[in-house]
Amino acid sequence: MKEIVRGAAVIILVSAILLFVNAKLNEGGGSGGKNTITVYNWGEYIDPDLLKQFEQETGIKVIYETFDSNEGMMGKIEQGGTSYDISMPSEYMVEMMTEKDLLLPLDYSKIPNVKNIDPYFLDLPFDPGNEYSLPYFWGTVGIAFNPTLLDGQTFESWDKLWDPSLTQQVVLVDSARETIGMGLNSLGYSLNSTNLDELRQATDKLKKLSPNVKAVIGDEVTQLMVNGEAAISLTWSGQAADMMYENEDIDYIVPEEGSNLWFDNMVIPRTASNIEGAHAFINFMLDAEVAAQNADYVGYSTPNMAALEFMDPEVIEDERFYPDEETRSHLEVYRNLGLEMLGHYNELFLEFKMDMK
Repeated sequence: MKEIVRGAAVIILVSAILLFVNAKLNEGGGSGGKNTITVYNWGEYIDPDLLKQFEQETGIKVIYETFDSNEGMMGKIEQGGTSYDISMPSEYMVEMMTEKDLLLPLDYSKIPNVKNIDPYFLDLPFDPGNEYSLPYFWGTVGIAFNPTLLDGQTFESWDKLWDPSLTQQVVLVDSARETIGMGLNSLGYSLNSTNLDELRQATDKLKKLSPNVKAVIGDEVTQLMVNGEAAISLTWSGQAADMMYENEDIDYIVPEEGSNLWFDNMVIPRTASNIEGAHAFINFMLDAEVAAQNADYVGYSTPNMAALEFMDPEVIEDERFYPDEETRSHLEVYRNLGLEMLGHYNELFLEFKMDMK
């Protein structure tokens, strides 16, 4: 009997120690604790000094991880494992994650800095009423080009890319929505088309572009353009800004037929373990001066209208990156087309790439 009592006492003591250790971890900054948040973001997409500032101001430690694709990010959140408190999906992925019940609704009583966001960037179709997301950065898809390597060509129209004189001059991003979308836009069709005939026409037109295509690649496009190894690239506005910073000969334009208006957004995954800390982080990032500093570091356009007064006037008056209302009226936000249709886009994109070989 004494052995049973002694054994029970040991079990109680060990349990108490484990509870104490767990409580201390939650107090002090272990993963999932009330003084820790885990942020899951795109690579090189935040000023590291701001993470330190947030920690100093709030006492909340930031564990920072990165992803390189929306699909990879969603898959990891869906699997569980790590309790991500904040993530930054693109607009169509917000819609997809909402459908999969992977996001928590935002509590706006804890995000007073939402007042700083330009209403133009709120209440969009991928998240009506911004129930689950708030915009982090935005931008466009367009054409970066180096006039010094060309014979006077300009690119007010997508069709200019098909000019026979541009053999092996064009670099495309390795992304189905952007490349197939370029083909759709050049024909006057929607970026969100689910019409199989329109998609076939866009793919067939892209195949005629093949002689002009030097490569279909990812982030390497920046250095190719900066080094003068390519003259033209289909790219995102922020990537174009990086090119232009390193090579002043490079220019950027959104063709008149229209293009993509994209958003990356702050959300709280349903598996978050520090919801209070997550709201505090979102509110911090929406502070006007913080948003201005972050935009200056990252190079993409901020939706934070209060931040603009803290930014270089030359930056915010540059219509290549802060386009006017007329230009924006020709831009279209990606919608979630569903797995079957996205698969069809990917198949057509692969068909196009195989045709170049």
